[in-house]
This record gives sequence, structure tokens and C-alpha cells, in this order.
Amino acid sequence: MILLRLISLAAIMLAIGFPALADDAIVDKVYHPYVLPNERELEWRLVSRQLDSGNVLMQRLGYGYAVREDLSIEVYLIGERDDKENFDLEGYEVEARWMLTEQGKYWADWGMLFEVEKEHEESNWEASAALLFEKEFGRTSLTANVFAEYEWGSSIENEFETELRVNYRYRWKPAIQPAIEIYVGKGFVGIGPAITGLYRYEKQKQLKWELGFITGLNGNDKDHTLRLALEWEY
Repeated sequence: MILLRLISLAAIMLAIGFPALADDAIVDKVYHPYVLPNERELEWRLVSRQLDSGNVLMQRLGYGYAVREDLSIEVYLIGERDDKENFDLEGYEVEARWMLTEQGKYWADWGMLFEVEKEHEESNWEASAALLFEKEFGRTSLTANVFAEYEWGSSIENEFETELRVNYRYRWKPAIQPAIEIYVGKGFVGIGPAITGLYRYEKQKQLKWELGFITGLNGNDKDHTLRLALEWEY
């Protein structure tokens, strides 16, 4: 029932035109609203988007740590390979994740995410804020991110954009959790399967992994995105 509602929501947004001003896709990480005390992490993310015009690949390498029990900071280097096979440093990003509620204390768990990104060779910026939501239903979990973003700079138009990212997963076992993901925003609507998991090996040390394949629903053109993420928390 929940999955049918999510699919219906994506179809409605596609039909009415979710507010957006850009044409780039938004397939990326779906954030959970949690922060572990004293956590430190190394993260690598890859997003490969296949279009009729070719393949665009983006990678992120990040380092983060918890500055408080409810607040973590992470910095990223962003690299991108365009459809002409050129791979370069694209930009930098600083991210703050704030856990608003104690896990399991209320009906749902809530958090906030704040990001600032700058292009490497251009004076172009993007700032965003997101509301993070997670709710458990038996052995399933629903995670949703609602983003509001603003872009400005010397070579881009000033734009306000919105995004929705949803992950609905079945917690079969810690290392294997199949899911369905939905992405809406920036002129893009996509849905597809994903699988996530984690392996704990010493105290709070753990390795998380994510893999998803999202198909765009915007027309007859080819638009497939593969996303992969590895996160080591220690």
C-alpha cells in the first residue's frame, strides 16, 4: 500500500510539473536524519547517467565528523566526466546534518541538512536546505528528503529549485536491504530499485554501501542513472 502511494505521488508530480527550473538530474544520496556521537566517516559516491547524447559521470569524495552529538559536518571534492570523456575537478561542497529528534522517541524521526557548493573554476554557487524524515513500518522504513535550493553566479542564471527524494526499504538483514527509490525535481522524475546494507565490525565502526538504478520517466529519450556509494564510519 505504501509503495503504491509513492508511485502515485511520482505520477501526479510528473503530470502537474513539479516546480523546477533546471534540466539536470537529481539522483544521488537519500539522507537519513541520524548522527552518531563522535562519528567520523570517509565517503565515496559515484553517479553515472546514461543519455542519448552519451554518459555523464560524477564522483564525490568526502570526509565528515560529528562536532556535537546531534550535528555532523562533511566536506567534499566533486569530480565530473562529461560526455566528451573529460574528467576534471568540478567543485567543492560543505554539508551540515542536524538530528532534530532522538531516534525512536516520536512518531517519526526528523533532521535537517544544509549544503553549500562552489564550482572549481567559476564563481557559481548553490545553497540548499532539506528536511529529512524517516518512519518505520514493521520491517520496512520510509525515508524522504525535501530540498529547497538556490543557485547564483557569474555564468548561470539565478534560480530557485525544489527536489524530492524517497527511499522505501525492507530491512531483511543489516547487510542486505532491498528498496525502491523515487526522485522528483529539476525537470526530472525517476524511479527504480536499490539495495543498501551495512557491516559492523568493531564497536561503532561500520561500512555502509548503496547501489541503485533509476529510470527517468520524462519521455522516450534514454535516461538511466546508476548510483553507488561506500561510507566507512569509525
